[in-house]
Amino acid sequence: MKKIVVGLSGGVDSSVAAALLCDRGYEVIGLTLWLMKGKGQCCSEGMTDAAKICEQLGIEHHIVDSRETFEKYIVDYLVEGYQAGITPLPCSQCNSEVKFGPMVAYAKATWNSDFIATGHYARIDKVSGRYRLRRAVDLTKDQSYFLYTLTQPLLAATVFPLGETHKTETRAIADTMGLSTAQKPESMDLCLVEKHGSMQSFLEKYLEPAPGQIVNCQGEVLGEHRGIHNYTIGQRRGIGLAAPDPLYVVALNPGKNQVVVGSRAETHSSECLVDRINWVSIEQPSTPIRAEVQVRYRSPAALATVIPLANGAAKIIFDEPQFGITPGQAAVWYDGDVVLGGGILIH
Repeated sequence: MKKIVVGLSGGVDSSVAAALLCDRGYEVIGLTLWLMKGKGQCCSEGMTDAAKICEQLGIEHHIVDSRETFEKYIVDYLVEGYQAGITPLPCSQCNSEVKFGPMVAYAKATWNSDFIATGHYARIDKVSGRYRLRRAVDLTKDQSYFLYTLTQPLLAATVFPLGETHKTETRAIADTMGLSTAQKPESMDLCLVEKHGSMQSFLEKYLEPAPGQIVNCQGEVLGEHRGIHNYTIGQRRGIGLAAPDPLYVVALNPGKNQVVVGSRAETHSSECLVDRINWVSIEQPSTPIRAEVQVRYRSPAALATVIPLANGAAKIIFDEPQFGITPGQAAVWYDGDVVLGGGILIH
């Protein structure tokens, strides 16, 4: 019987992933990562719900204290990013540094298992000796955008039982199996946002107020902001300015402590630079490639040319200008449903 360690958050997706693997004959070990200090929905309540699921399934449940790792790679990463005028994407960082890498190491060291599984909606296959990360069948739940940081060794060790499943089917499976999490509401925000109520409330615990100027693209002062960490490129609501036409955040200038605003058209860009790249399903190419590039989780992928640079970064030139390209977020490029690579937007 193949042994597999399943990451359990206490939600319905990971619960069904574990249950399906039990049905497929795996020896399943439940693992919950304790990520945050103090009380938080994804930790205190999640650990309890995960324990209940393991009891229902008759499998072992273990908790690993990952709070220091989470503090270093996610909390510090977020605070430093927002302070520098970028909008970090913590989920991708968390997947590679806090979850998948440590889970694979734990599975091997503690259980002599080569495999882990999670409830993510994505697929993995192998073609010509290389693992490929692919979009989930349920495109409304697809999480491949957040998983572009997974390396070949991590993909080789990972199973996504829900990759071929629609969310409605997941709920139905949980109901049929009588799982205690079957009707548990879905988490809609980052774990830190759920704990603190908003990203602004979270950041207020770490960053002092730093008011500065709101200016237009010509440098004219239009008003005052509450601190650049409260703004992100493409933002429309909450700017606090009255204007005849809608204003959007076009840029953040930490050097001058300025928020630059303009029309929606002024938020569009035809190209961007990306670094910290992980070539996921293909080897790094030496020449430009055509791909569909996604620059936000909820935005559609757009046709572009990805140009590898000598320093390991890449330049992306879009066929059509894109709205709100935001430093700190990820650009992920696809060939159909296959994730070719991705990295962090720097400009």
